[in-house]
Amino acid sequence: MYKNEREQEIINFLNNFSYVTVEFLAKKLNISPSSIRRDLSAMEQRGIVKRSYGGVEIVKDGVRNVPFSMRKHENASAKKRIAEAAVSLLHEGDVVFIDGSSSAFFVAKELVKIRDITVITNSIESLCFFMDYDIRAYCTGGNMHRENRATLVNDHAENMISNFYADYTFFSAQALTRQGKIYDCYSSEVPLRNKMMQNSAKSVFLCDSTKLGRHSAYYQCNVNTVDYVISDVELLDYFDQCPENTLLLKA
Repeated sequence: MYKNEREQEIINFLNNFSYVTVEFLAKKLNISPSSIRRDLSAMEQRGIVKRSYGGVEIVKDGVRNVPFSMRKHENASAKKRIAEAAVSLLHEGDVVFIDGSSSAFFVAKELVKIRDITVITNSIESLCFFMDYDIRAYCTGGNMHRENRATLVNDHAENMISNFYADYTFFSAQALTRQGKIYDCYSSEVPLRNKMMQNSAKSVFLCDSTKLGRHSAYYQCNVNTVDYVISDVELLDYFDQCPENTLLLKA
């Protein structure tokens, strides 16, 4: 088993059990405890896990710089259902923005089912995916994000977005609080998403259950400014005060 495969298996166990011991992981993955400790040390340095008392727990709050290659596997079945529900809003010939989140990547994979769709995105992964399909896709350009290398950011990307007007923006972020505030861990992606929302008729927040009840470093927007929130769980009783003018959809 390769190192990145082991790390993904560790994340899968932590998503199921919250906290596991080194001995448990060594037995399940059939490798030595010393190898597990080395993997956990590397993952802790990247902010993915927190080690304590001979075990490890996944980082649920704060800045969590998980590589895109891992994020696209986290809660994948829920993200796929959310993406299917999101794309059901679209019609032939629509123009859409999608951001560089793993949730939006699942939307990108569903867009191939709609004829004559136009996509503008800062997602390198989505653009690579579109290469194999007859999709009219525009790249925002910009610099490769130093921390999140699957995305493009900076003023050039934002200016490119300003040249379009879309029917929908599909985006995600790291956290949604009970007070209806959306936060993310990457400051440079916040203004880019805001520019997408400003230049589209409708905005859709893609919110799987792992984002609920958490906080992160940078404020994105209030849920009241979003037209739709689509989640894999029922959200009507989640908020301290139910959002106004926002449709809460369960995938």
